[in-house]
Amino acid sequence: MLDFIEIIKVIFLGIVEGITEWLPISSTGHMLLVDEFIKMNVSADFKEMFFVVIQLGAILAVVVLFWNKMFPFQFKDKSKPVIEKDIFSMWFKVVVACIPGAVVTILFDDFIEAHLVIAITLIVYGIAFIVIERWNKTRTPKVLTLNDITYKTAFIIGLFQILSIIPGTSRSGSTIIGALLIGVSRVAAAEFTFFLAVPVMFGLSFLKIIKFGLAFSATELTVLVIGTVVAFLVSILVIKFLMGYIKKHDFQIFGWYRIVLGILVMLYFSFV
Repeated sequence: MLDFIEIIKVIFLGIVEGITEWLPISSTGHMLLVDEFIKMNVSADFKEMFFVVIQLGAILAVVVLFWNKMFPFQFKDKSKPVIEKDIFSMWFKVVVACIPGAVVTILFDDFIEAHLVIAITLIVYGIAFIVIERWNKTRTPKVLTLNDITYKTAFIIGLFQILSIIPGTSRSGSTIIGALLIGVSRVAAAEFTFFLAVPVMFGLSFLKIIKFGLAFSATELTVLVIGTVVAFLVSILVIKFLMGYIKKHDFQIFGWYRIVLGILVMLYFSFV
């Protein structure tokens, strides 16, 4: 059974996941950094799987909050479901956007996790957010709403998502940067990121669980449940905050945060 200290650790990791999964600051990077200071009493294989599967809680928060935009069968009266063609079309675009990342993740996921540095990607993407947002002040977005995203736009955003398998880049950060570069509005970029995260994270979680095996101990199952539930609850609050924030502000503050954190990470590992 988990003792009180271990429960606190799992809750803290769930909070970190819930906050960082949707803000473009890298959830995986933060989870790996937190792991340097807060060590869970679990096996290395379980911890690797846990850091991915806990993101299901964050994904479920998106499904709950955006159910009406994500579920194509809408019951507008009590007798017949109405099929929303725009929602079906959006999911086909999501499939197109998932293809590049899925191929690269299957081929290179283990290698990239083992060999690339978090600090550099935190800083590089931080600079990218600042530069792109300052450039965006001089132009008008071409794609204003989620429904305006074309298959070509979806595929290009999917190409940027390939970069998210590098720890420190951020899945949401990669897709948002790609979307902003090609003229998608902040709100549409964020909403498409939410759509894109659902199949991607379910897929990655499935692969990690299969790789780990289904023989969870009672302690391991408890850790997964607690972490996932906390990530879900925190994500609800963070998503609501983010959608309200980007209607009035840009992403530069997250860029500066990434740069500062990246520098601190470099300094820390230089002296450890």
